[in-house]
Amino acid sequence: MKFITFTCGGSERLGILKGNYAIDLQLAFKKANPTTDFELSYMPDNILDFLKLGQAGIRDVEKIDKWLEDNGQPDEIIVHSINAVTLVSPVPRPTSMRDGYAFRQHVESARRNRGLEMIPEFDEIPIFYFTNHQAVTGPGEVLVQPMHMDQLDFELECAIVIGKEGRNIPASKADEYIFGYTIMNDWSARAMQMHEMKLNLGPAKGKDFATSLGPFLATKDELAEKRIEGENGERYDLTMVTRLNGQEVSRGNTKDMSWTFAQIIERASYGVTLYPGDVIGSGTVGTGCFLELNGSKVFNPPLWVKDGDVVECEIDLLGNLVNRIKLEK
Repeated sequence: MKFITFTCGGSERLGILKGNYAIDLQLAFKKANPTTDFELSYMPDNILDFLKLGQAGIRDVEKIDKWLEDNGQPDEIIVHSINAVTLVSPVPRPTSMRDGYAFRQHVESARRNRGLEMIPEFDEIPIFYFTNHQAVTGPGEVLVQPMHMDQLDFELECAIVIGKEGRNIPASKADEYIFGYTIMNDWSARAMQMHEMKLNLGPAKGKDFATSLGPFLATKDELAEKRIEGENGERYDLTMVTRLNGQEVSRGNTKDMSWTFAQIIERASYGVTLYPGDVIGSGTVGTGCFLELNGSKVFNPPLWVKDGDVVECEIDLLGNLVNRIKLEK
């Protein structure tokens, strides 16, 4: 299934994406309830409350889906053309947000461009940092301040959303805690980032102003045909592409993660409880940002994201996350 959060009439609604239609799950549940044998007594209007329902919530959504197929499109209040709604982040307010560092190519290239050897600790621990879970955007405009425009960068990533609570989760069980996958663009103000990290703390202001997620949250069954089983957890063979104003600037694949999401979950949950709605990013795919590309002389003169630019981050089976940068004056 493809879960979405959309606005229609000014309020955020939880839905699923079916072809070119957005289905309002709460309203569909109420409409179908007299004739459908649901397990639950209600359907929430937001993804965080939905995740707390566990598998019963998924089964009831499957019943809603079947009810819609059996009854066609019964009500325009329930079934909307995708062009008539506005998609926001599928998880508008994550309970927390971590970002990994899982792609060796990106780490090697970024360090080489700074004249540094590859750091051996990369192979020892799947590192991550916390970023601002209250500064999440979905598709559409991303408002930035003037200082962010000094070497503004995209970062092409895949992200997971935790679906159930867990602590000290072994990698062998960790994939069971993943509810779904989405695209992540970890916007980065490089001048601010490089300045503050001279103090060996961060990243902070260079990162905390915006992270874009979307356009939908795909459950694992949507990706089954691309699954790669491994002793350290699942990987997926999904091509990743970024375009700036229609021109391709980046290409990679999620299967090239040196650390799996299962291993990152194991590390993140050590002595810590993960909760439904926690978001964990993969880290930047190789070639997945201008910091890396400029340092490798792919673009000369260096290329950065400017006011008015449109950045598209696309991943196989996860859609196309399209954002336009707007300077907030």
